[in-house]
Amino acid sequence: MTGVKSDHKVIIIGAGLSGLATALACSKAGLSVRLFEGAGHAGGRCRSFYDKSLERKIDNGNHFIMSANHHARQYLKRVGAEDQLTSPPGALYPFVDVKTGERWSIRFNKGPIPLWAFGAKTRIPGTKLGDYLAGLKIALAGETQSVSDAVGIDDKRANAEGISPDDDKKQNHYLYDRLWEPLTLAVLNTTPQIGQAKLLWSVLKETFALGGQACTPMTAHDGLGTAFVEPAIKTLENENVDIRFGARLRGLKRDETSRKITALEFSNETINIDDKTHVVIALPPSRLKQVMPELDPPNDDASILNVHFLAPKPLPREALGEGFFIGMLSSDAQWAVIHDDVVSLTVSASHAIGMDEVPNSEVADNLWRETCVALNLGDMAYTKVRVIREKRATFDQSPQGVAKRLKTKTAYDNLFLAGDHIDTGVPATIEGAIRSGNKAADMVLKHIDKSEI
Repeated sequence: MTGVKSDHKVIIIGAGLSGLATALACSKAGLSVRLFEGAGHAGGRCRSFYDKSLERKIDNGNHFIMSANHHARQYLKRVGAEDQLTSPPGALYPFVDVKTGERWSIRFNKGPIPLWAFGAKTRIPGTKLGDYLAGLKIALAGETQSVSDAVGIDDKRANAEGISPDDDKKQNHYLYDRLWEPLTLAVLNTTPQIGQAKLLWSVLKETFALGGQACTPMTAHDGLGTAFVEPAIKTLENENVDIRFGARLRGLKRDETSRKITALEFSNETINIDDKTHVVIALPPSRLKQVMPELDPPNDDASILNVHFLAPKPLPREALGEGFFIGMLSSDAQWAVIHDDVVSLTVSASHAIGMDEVPNSEVADNLWRETCVALNLGDMAYTKVRVIREKRATFDQSPQGVAKRLKTKTAYDNLFLAGDHIDTGVPATIEGAIRSGNKAADMVLKHIDKSEI
């Protein structure tokens, strides 16, 4: 970016992935960067920590990226952590139906033609080739349509449309239950009846629709902190970025005439903003609303339930095949990831499926029974368990929630927004958070260039 001078500054509020991405991009461009975080650590909802009850380092939950998530991968390259990702040999997605015991895997071939769907042994059991054309309905869905509106045929809808259980259209149930529903839960953290179809398509068109080279799942083998957070902090410190933890933003001072932010008010200090300084607020919607009550962002009360079990010995991996996870159907748990003697389970959209009200002890017992089936553990008992409830895991990704996503540019000339709830065109994911940070940095730099002309 030409025209950027070292006397320009940017102050970033929030050291989650979006704030870290903003800081990395601005620092690389030569700006003087200050990064403020209200918590005592960076990473936000993407973090690792040592759990005293399990006596293991764990991530707050299971987070994957895909091989086509170029912003996330460039971020890791920027901080020298690209070697922290691991993936199966190809785009492999193993599944198990916990209720019936049926197992299968989807192995996406390279290229946009889904050859895997042409074979009865390689496509999802119970489906026909023609069923996959329903994906076009997701691609063509409007702003107000949910995933279920586009491709769902549940029993209520089947009865309303006079579809008998023996009708060929009933085959769509298998694809809905075994592909569209788990995809929606994983990508949008909500049910197909709620999640916006267009937002799901934004991911599909960049990944699965392009073939296996674009949708190979990848995970941080030593944890999110080791891959995404700690190297970013070290990089920023090496570039003399001023990072302040425990610095909670209380409010903003504004000049309504010039439409500029003039000061940032923290608990123990007020920082005045001069003409050479820009501000990026990278806070989740609920916190953003506290400092800028005039804004109306989407709600961020969509929750995720994560349960980490410690087993008495390293867990067998045969059920995972060559992968590092397995998808679970007909169960409360949806994804299981093995880390030696720890298995971590994810229940996305726990707010929407009634799991937020279930007591921890009941959650643990029920999910362990499902785990024993999924991983072929027999009557093995777990030794310890940690239940983590993320009450504000993502923003509301329904059509109504998506319509409320805020823009990066605000009404104030020197203020920009970042965060996975900002309108990046993609869902609230690691990729989405990093994209929002890169977009905010790009707009700051463009504004500086414009001011220098």
